[in-house]
Amino acid sequence: MSQPWTRTLAGQFIVFDGPDGSGKSTQFRMLRELAEADGLEVCEVREPGGTEVGERIRAVLLDPEVEREHAMDVRCEMMLYMASRAQLVAEKVRPALGRGALVLADRFISSTLAYQGTAGGVSVADILRVGQVAIGECWPRLVVVFDVDQATAAKRLNPLLDRMEQKGVEYHARVRAGYLEQAREDPDRYLVVDARRDVDTVFTELCTGLQTKLTQ
Repeated sequence: MSQPWTRTLAGQFIVFDGPDGSGKSTQFRMLRELAEADGLEVCEVREPGGTEVGERIRAVLLDPEVEREHAMDVRCEMMLYMASRAQLVAEKVRPALGRGALVLADRFISSTLAYQGTAGGVSVADILRVGQVAIGECWPRLVVVFDVDQATAAKRLNPLLDRMEQKGVEYHARVRAGYLEQAREDPDRYLVVDARRDVDTVFTELCTGLQTKLTQ
């Protein structure tokens, strides 16, 4: 059945973000399917990656062997994410928004602020300066943060952890705190969803929150 509120999604740039194991990928798929069922064009992108250049950068960023052989400096890490993001915006995001499509991104600059910023120690000001160069004025309309505690997240992770997932409990606690701090500081552009509950309950809260935020 058509959902009239989904028409407000057309031409929007919405980011799904949150700690590893938050279940955001499932919610991402459910919203994409709902929007497409109602006739919207959906441009689906992921970070890092989403383009040929970005996928090559992703292979370096998430490879556990990189960390074992040569620890990557956090500023190098931040700038690699930004490089992938710059290509993604130029190649996919801007053209899709120009067509009036809904752009759904699995992570964006909010991830860099949480992982390399709050958890990694790079200042917000430095991240935003590099981000401005990478994406220009192409900032998301809304960032949905799927909030989850560490114990719940750990149960959902693939046992074959990638380089970022292997960083430890304290690191990921700081990541979670970083997301929540972003949401507190910019409530108009962030929506926090309690992702500890069952899939359908989380999706209902997501849809309700989107309706509210996009019609304010």
